[in-house]
Amino acid sequence: MLKKIVVLFVFLIFFALLGVYTFDKQTTSFGPSRETTSVIIPKGAGSRIVANKLTEAGVVSSPLFFRILARIKGVDTQLKAGEYEFPARISMIDALNKMASGDVVYHRITLPEGKTSRQFLDLIDAHPLLSGEIGVYADEGEMLPETYSFTRDTPKDEVVRQAKEAMDKIAKRAWENREDGLPLKNIKQMIVLASIIEKETSVPSERGLVASVFVNRLIKGMRLQTDPTVIYAITNGEAELGRALTRKDLKFDSPYNTYLYYGLPPGPICNPSRESIMKAVNPDFSDYLYFVADGTGGHAFSRSLNEHNRRVSEWRKIRSTAN
Repeated sequence: MLKKIVVLFVFLIFFALLGVYTFDKQTTSFGPSRETTSVIIPKGAGSRIVANKLTEAGVVSSPLFFRILARIKGVDTQLKAGEYEFPARISMIDALNKMASGDVVYHRITLPEGKTSRQFLDLIDAHPLLSGEIGVYADEGEMLPETYSFTRDTPKDEVVRQAKEAMDKIAKRAWENREDGLPLKNIKQMIVLASIIEKETSVPSERGLVASVFVNRLIKGMRLQTDPTVIYAITNGEAELGRALTRKDLKFDSPYNTYLYYGLPPGPICNPSRESIMKAVNPDFSDYLYFVADGTGGHAFSRSLNEHNRRVSEWRKIRSTAN
């Protein structure tokens, strides 16, 4: 009798060890997937639903072992919803840890420099991985051009809020570190000037000089006479003009038309980059009052009207030859 009990005990130990070995091998060895696999876990999903979804997707081989492992690790109630990307052959334990830590997939949306708030809102509204309707209002110049990360089904309003908060933070920092003696009364005027700088040049190294031209003109009481403000006046920032400005356009009556009205326009004409904002309050030192395209993508700067007129004549010859 004792011998039978000993034999039975040995068998029990053997099968227990075999079970432990099998469980360990199933949970720590390479998984069944042969390629990177995306799985979306809905909100409120329990460990049973999670295990079944991972098994159906081919990420894990046994939903039962996955649930047991989650219970042993004490994370069976901590598996987070969201979109997950599991690499090929990921082990069950690594898949569990990824979900327990909430290592979800982040997507990106880029709001380009120099675009209007209307254009930004259209980009956000059209993104297929964002959810809901846009209900947050964003005035011109209130959103920072940047690349923003988000998880699948993030509300569109959340991206708008991120862009507004980022702009507010950068604007306050720039204003606190502004140079003395600038002809700017407040943060809003800083953003207005930065938006003009943004639209006037696509060459980063020129931003400081472009800023100096407009600062110098403001100090001297000269009209800014900048084409982008006229374009904004005509389009109201809702679309691209799609054509060259005409002499008639320069007479378009609007407070945004800096050919007709002195000083800064009443509001920004786009959402400026952080670099243009910084240069608006820390312009390069110069005595330039004019600039015109130089035919290479940049601009030629002048101190006097006569010098500027010669530059304009040179640019017209370049443009005529190119045409």
